[in-house]
Amino acid sequence: MAYWLATGLDGQETDFIQRFDPRLWTVDFPRPMMASVVSTAPDALRVDCEFHHCDALAGLIWESEDRYDHPLLGYDTQRDYAHTSLSFHWRSGGVLPLDTVHGPTLTIEGRDAAGNARTWYVRLWNYASGNPDDATIILPFSDLREGWLADGALVHPLDIDRIFISLAPMDYDPADTGLLIARANGWIELQDITCDGAGAILTIGDPVLPAHGLGMATAYDDSYNLTPARLLRNTLHLGYRGSLVHYVGMSHYYRLVQQADGSLLPSAGDGLCDPCMAWHADFFARCKQLDFEPILSISYELFDEHCPSAWKQRSFAGAPALTGWVPPSTLLSPASDEAMAFLRQMALDFVDLMMTAGVSVVVQIGEPWWWVTAEDEICLYDDAAMQLQPAAAQIEDLSGPLDADQLALLDWAGSQLATSTNDLRDAIRAHAAGAAKVLLLLFTPTILDPARPELQRANMPAGWAWPAYDRLQLEDYDWLAHGAEALRLKAYDFVQQHLNYPIGKQEYLAGFVLQPSDAEEFWPRIDAGIDDAIGRGILRSFIWALPQVLRDGYVRLPYQENDVQAFDDLIYPLALGQDTGVSPEFSTTISLTASGHERRNSQWSDARLHYDVGPGIRSHSELGVLLEFFRARRGPARGFRLSDPFDFSTNGLTGSPTMMDQPLGTGDGLTATYRLCKFYGSGTDAQKRFITRPRTQTLLVSVDGLPNTNWHYELGGKIIFTDAPAMGAKLRCGFLFDVPVRFAEDRLDITNATFAAGDAPSVPLIELREDV
Repeated sequence: MAYWLATGLDGQETDFIQRFDPRLWTVDFPRPMMASVVSTAPDALRVDCEFHHCDALAGLIWESEDRYDHPLLGYDTQRDYAHTSLSFHWRSGGVLPLDTVHGPTLTIEGRDAAGNARTWYVRLWNYASGNPDDATIILPFSDLREGWLADGALVHPLDIDRIFISLAPMDYDPADTGLLIARANGWIELQDITCDGAGAILTIGDPVLPAHGLGMATAYDDSYNLTPARLLRNTLHLGYRGSLVHYVGMSHYYRLVQQADGSLLPSAGDGLCDPCMAWHADFFARCKQLDFEPILSISYELFDEHCPSAWKQRSFAGAPALTGWVPPSTLLSPASDEAMAFLRQMALDFVDLMMTAGVSVVVQIGEPWWWVTAEDEICLYDDAAMQLQPAAAQIEDLSGPLDADQLALLDWAGSQLATSTNDLRDAIRAHAAGAAKVLLLLFTPTILDPARPELQRANMPAGWAWPAYDRLQLEDYDWLAHGAEALRLKAYDFVQQHLNYPIGKQEYLAGFVLQPSDAEEFWPRIDAGIDDAIGRGILRSFIWALPQVLRDGYVRLPYQENDVQAFDDLIYPLALGQDTGVSPEFSTTISLTASGHERRNSQWSDARLHYDVGPGIRSHSELGVLLEFFRARRGPARGFRLSDPFDFSTNGLTGSPTMMDQPLGTGDGLTATYRLCKFYGSGTDAQKRFITRPRTQTLLVSVDGLPNTNWHYELGGKIIFTDAPAMGAKLRCGFLFDVPVRFAEDRLDITNATFAAGDAPSVPLIELREDV
């Protein structure tokens, strides 16, 4: 485990950028309109907008404080704009021109000279030269005034939080909240962006972490307001390379079409919205330049307000499937031909953008499932599903016992789900002329929820088994972040048994920290989960997701396997006599004060043992065995086991072990792995010694005083329970053990004369500290 939650630069590399760098602007707007910003050159950007309402307004924003980049990669906060000027060449189409009422306005938010919050509205046309849709604009912040004719209050430039340029459709009316007669698309371009004067240059964090082997997962719903250049700069500089999962989300990618009842809904025939297409064309092109392999992720989830009623999964009572997000999303029914046609068309539109950019076509079908409500009702009773299963049995509670008809319905639902994803897979492969790879992502905490034991029939069908998909991706962040280790391990085994993907065809998504208050608790578990996936041989792991990485300052350092010291799992071949020397060693620093008092600091929590096994050698034949064993170990190069004649049992020092000898831990209902140890002394001052080389055939385990065999042993002194011991359960164990040691020196000094005279040779050994 090697990670860090950075809060800011601390001696890392920095660079300089021009203030108002095109990569670092953002956009914002109200639902349901859509806009995106991309940097088109080192000194240029473009904004694309799609308007639906008469009062819709988008903003192109520059923040004085960097709120979006990683703490190591952000630019310096600079609220002083005095004696600074911003200039650019303006071009636009489909938005209100510069010279109109409500035309593009520079809104400045900050504080006046008295420190009071203040907003200024500066008409850009007053500082433009040229045409209303093609002009050069110069904004001297120390000489900007409000007013139609720039005859209003002077802007106070010393304490500005942000500036933004407003963009409105041609038929904009701030008093009319109704729909436009028809959807309106517009755009602006800022070219030759230049900042002059004081504060024209900003410092920006610029460390480039070495590649650590992990991939990043991004989400368009969380980054639609950023430029692709900014998103990928953070990803690259933080050490992520190669594959990059990009979830297109559930609310910003599709085009909305006015319906007769005044609602706005998508359809298969209308494709992606223009801002999304512009953003993703730039994103894929930059991925190509930076050698990223984007994995396009598309799911069955859709923003509820914009989902046609007939497409939604529904409960037996007809209630739509609604997630816990606010506002909620819903789930598309795998039985709905229209919903699946929409999903296929969206996927193919994205595939076209990928092929145009020249990146490999890799698509992930993300978390396809039948939704289950908080009341344990499964949502597979929409009209389309009921047409296929008109006599479908009602399943009121998935957590209870189910009869044969209910189980058969779940099996049918699984088959229908597999058919829908497989059809989507085939369409993607056909569209890419067979060159596409299609991946499947499963969320095991929902699919394999032990409270709903039969749900896997519907949500993990046999039709997904290898080789249905090129790779299988798993995520279990609910369990991972909350420490539910036993459930995670059981799920891996279950998925392997039922879907049978080779370990080299599996990938893992680790995350996710929804609330910043959970960062200190969850990130260590997420990082450990990555190490666990690497240890299991998983092909590739991804961090889910970039917004949380940037918010919390997560830094993954290059993975380094534990230094595996050469060890031969063999016992020292000679019996040890009573003359064998044993010397426990601690490391303590002792300082003497001026008054003669001592201050002692114990640097080791456990003693390190030294042995001299020479006195146990009794004959020339045993001497030969020693020499042969020493040469085979190459002296101190390779470790081995030693049976300590004075301390080899958990029952006292040499007694027969029992299942009650030593505490193993206390159950918490989540943890599966516990480490073997032996305590010396009692109470809080007891010294804890981890045991890494038990004699496994002697292991005895008890739970609350009763024998327990629901576990297996893992190398390194670990007991792993199949089911997590219950909260508060008292775990104890007993066993015999050996000590991992090595020869202390590179040579053995033995002479025939001294041995013949009865002098015992010195054969020093030293205990190995193994990772625990």
